[in-house]
Amino acid sequence: MKKLYIKTYGCQMNVYDSDRMQDLMENVGYETIESPEGADMVIINTCHIREKASEKLFSDLGRIRPHKNKKAEDGSQMIVAVAGCVAQAEGEEIFKRSNVVDIIVGPESYQTLPDLVGKMIREKKKQINLDFTPDNKFDALPESKSGVGASAFVTIQEGCDKFCTFCVVPYTRGAEYSRELSKIVDDAKRLVDQGVSEIYFLGQNVNAYHGLGEKGEPASLAKLVEEVAKIDAVKRIRYTTSHPRDMSDDLIAAHRDIQKLMPFLHLPIQSGANAVLKGMNRKHTRQDYFKIIEKLRAAKPDMGLSSDFIVGFPGETDKDFADTLDLIRQIKFTQCYSFKYSPRPGTPAADAKIQVEEKVKVERLAELQKLLTDQQIEFNQQSEGQTMPVLFERKAPGKAKTRAATQLWGKSPYLQSVIVDVANEEEAKKYFGKIADVKILKSRPSSLVGEIC
Repeated sequence: MKKLYIKTYGCQMNVYDSDRMQDLMENVGYETIESPEGADMVIINTCHIREKASEKLFSDLGRIRPHKNKKAEDGSQMIVAVAGCVAQAEGEEIFKRSNVVDIIVGPESYQTLPDLVGKMIREKKKQINLDFTPDNKFDALPESKSGVGASAFVTIQEGCDKFCTFCVVPYTRGAEYSRELSKIVDDAKRLVDQGVSEIYFLGQNVNAYHGLGEKGEPASLAKLVEEVAKIDAVKRIRYTTSHPRDMSDDLIAAHRDIQKLMPFLHLPIQSGANAVLKGMNRKHTRQDYFKIIEKLRAAKPDMGLSSDFIVGFPGETDKDFADTLDLIRQIKFTQCYSFKYSPRPGTPAADAKIQVEEKVKVERLAELQKLLTDQQIEFNQQSEGQTMPVLFERKAPGKAKTRAATQLWGKSPYLQSVIVDVANEEEAKKYFGKIADVKILKSRPSSLVGEIC
């Protein structure tokens, strides 16, 4: 078999896409390796959300060049493909900047990757496909083989129609597209046949899901959750990433009524200041967000909440930043992601005249992250003494910090990492993919330590 190396940047959607590209290439005779050295094909799956995304790509291409040259010296070939959102945004400019690249493919057209490889070899010519064809994409993808464990992601929705002024996703992933409900249910059934017990619905705006139901009617995310929950072997259901504008009453009710839907929600607000939210084109206010959280906690009092925050957005004042801190203090989050604003070429905010100084961004981010960390620590401390069901997936990473020979890693209903001691490797394997009650003995800033009941 030929050897394939994939490097992935960015969000969970990119991780999912890399797994599917791996599936595609395995079907045509490639096996995945952990290093570009000796690879017959290298795929760099890029993300345009992170800072200096293009620079990181070309740095990687510079590091790959010696490996490609060595293959050529040995009389063989290394095919280098650039995929993902930077590929979509930069297009043929990538060819102009680096002669290392042979193939450019976008996030909605990577299903054609095997064909592009074959065409490149036959015609000895660089290939590019940046078409937006999500319906054809999912029909063409093979059944998932890679990355299957106790928990598995299923893409149900792609693209975005929101056009936040800081974000490139609508330009690189295209318009919102939702898959048919029955096809997602079929995917879930195949996954549980492979031992999966937790289904994680994935989408750029996952709660904007509106795929066709069995009778051709639009089905909501709540309806999809209801249908997948009917599969006995599915024990847990989660979804990410949500948008406040699409947090519907039936989805809130699903958190109340469907036990398999976990009591944890990642609902990015980005800022707690109305002026900043307006500048971001979020089309919701801080008051709207408070109302959503009030409804959620009325329906599910033990709901754990996560969010995203951007500090230093163009025009953000001290008062705006104070409003963000105030919102965080009032809501109390279990865990969050936070970033300094950095301009993305081609987005409206990148051209804003009132940019916040870098020093101010750094100071604000440090203050915000301290508050969020304190809240996460407090939430974890509240878990001490509780008994909760934990889904165990694998051995804990790193060396055991106790006398136990082996430690297991699992997830609480609130997506907290939970570590427990077991006697040995054989004992550990008994729990892989299983849910067991765990008494929480102590908390750490980013994890819990317990014992199996």
